[in-house]
Amino acid sequence: MNTRNTSFALRDMIYTAIYAAVLCAVAPLSISIGPIPFSFATMIIYLSAGSLGTKYGTASVGIYIVLGAIGLPVFSGFEGGFHKIAGMTGGFIIGYLPLAMVTGFMSDISNGSKLKIIFGMVIGTVLLYTCGVIWFLLQTRATLIVALTACVFPFLLGDAIKIVMTSLVIPQLKETLSRSRIRS
Repeated sequence: MNTRNTSFALRDMIYTAIYAAVLCAVAPLSISIGPIPFSFATMIIYLSAGSLGTKYGTASVGIYIVLGAIGLPVFSGFEGGFHKIAGMTGGFIIGYLPLAMVTGFMSDISNGSKLKIIFGMVIGTVLLYTCGVIWFLLQTRATLIVALTACVFPFLLGDAIKIVMTSLVIPQLKETLSRSRIRS
């Protein structure tokens, strides 16, 4: 057994667990601005996927979703349970997975390019909005303009700010995590 590979795997699992825990702590803190609350969950997902990459960044989001689905109060408004995923905002919860996947993938192939990382976050956010809007439409039978007005337009500026802020931090996080992997 290669102890170096084992230590890499253990370290990556620890980072994954830490990001999942941070997401669980931050996501419930939300501001109700209509049927879809504002939270900093996307910012944590940008950071986790951007710094850990596709595999472990997406895993941290998956852990968060499973913990919420089994009833821990980690979703917005300190709610948990499968009913929350099945409810009006469930498309956004599920949409966190493609957000993490695309952000992580673009970070993996970025070679330090902030523009590639930003592009990944933007495309991931479009996928997040798409999942959320489609689910909202299915749940409410609202028109597309009503869904966009409730689910997208109020969040564009905030998500743009989160993307810019995290794009400044992700390269340093990746470098720090990479250096900690080399030391063992």
